[in-house]
Amino acid sequence: MTAVSPVAPGDLYREQFDAGASAAPEWLSRLRLAAIDRFQATGFPTARDEEWRFTPVGPIARGEFRPGHAAAVALDAIEPFLFGRPDWPRLVFVNGCYDAGLSETGGAGVRAGTIADAIADGELEQLLGREASIEDSAFTALNTALFRDGAWVHVAAGEQLAEPLHVLFVTSADAGATVTHPRNLIVVERNARASVIESYVTLAPGAAYFTNPVTEVVVRENAWIEHTRVQRESEAAYHVGLTQVTQARDSHYRSFTLAMGGAIARHNLHARHMGSNVETLLYGLYLTRGEQLVDNHTAIHHDQPNSNSWEVYKGILDGRSRAVFNGKVFVRPEAQKTDAKQTNRNLLLSEAARVDTKPQLEIFADDVKCTHGATVGMLDESALFYARSRGVPLRAARKLLTYAFAAEVLAEVTLEPVREAFERSVLERLGSLD
Repeated sequence: MTAVSPVAPGDLYREQFDAGASAAPEWLSRLRLAAIDRFQATGFPTARDEEWRFTPVGPIARGEFRPGHAAAVALDAIEPFLFGRPDWPRLVFVNGCYDAGLSETGGAGVRAGTIADAIADGELEQLLGREASIEDSAFTALNTALFRDGAWVHVAAGEQLAEPLHVLFVTSADAGATVTHPRNLIVVERNARASVIESYVTLAPGAAYFTNPVTEVVVRENAWIEHTRVQRESEAAYHVGLTQVTQARDSHYRSFTLAMGGAIARHNLHARHMGSNVETLLYGLYLTRGEQLVDNHTAIHHDQPNSNSWEVYKGILDGRSRAVFNGKVFVRPEAQKTDAKQTNRNLLLSEAARVDTKPQLEIFADDVKCTHGATVGMLDESALFYARSRGVPLRAARKLLTYAFAAEVLAEVTLEPVREAFERSVLERLGSLD
């Protein structure tokens, strides 16, 4: 029998691009064509690319993933992912396709709909693709060329949303070896305040599929947003996501990222200060086991003076898993009076687990306060001894101390139902220590 050669990634995705071509506004057609050309020219990154040398994407590049399809999912199937608050407004996408029956939208002051509908209505030309450049990453270019839908969230000026909006992306049990490219755009207008939750979950544990989302967040003058991102894909799946944030004068962006799924999972979170007196707070927790690899790459660009950023990411690793953290803070010459702090702490539960951590500061201003630090270690033996000396069994003591390590950063989740759900998820994961 003659062996069949695998399809080259560039050809596979060009084929999907050509097959999915349909009537679209001229501006979007130009953007998509430039994006697929860019992807074919660069291809997927390799170990020779400095930004990707600890995150091998060969399994993604070699995979022959096909576009996801609409599927029927019952409401009770997604209830475990709703934080016990099915009354919160939500947009639900199944295998990348919007499901109106599972969604609950509405509320004064906010437009919550789909990217596809907004484009069909002649909107987004001046917004979509302006923050997330196709030049920055092959994955962003691929998303731009092939996305079909995603969330369009617009909070009107001066509005303060009483409830969080939940954007939920679900992979169905019958998804198979599919790929989805969710595209989200969140705009919080001047003097507005909002909370948005962005979740990626699966009903197919053990399935190998590929999720490639891009989320653009625009925070106008004196606006405030809390952005919670949850990645609980199958532990055999692949997830590479970008969140690109642009902040105007006097704005506030607060992020919390929880990553527990994926065979290979990476999140790039970039924030740029376009005005003075800006605050950016980034918190994260990642838990890995088995052969998982989770990568967090963050970058905060202090382009204007009198701004603050605070970043704390923690990781808990078991088995032969790996984690990567690369946090960059850039301070331009005009960004005087910048105050930036960055911390990455990692707890290894196994001698075979491994972390590559690299906090970075690039400072070109002289009147600043900037610090960074990173730690990698095992559980404190003296703390274990203290707990055991008071009658706590060894396994329970290990679980208690590990949970305390996570709880410090989980306390930064301000939405109580979300924080409680995260705490339960972490305790469930740590149950393997019993």
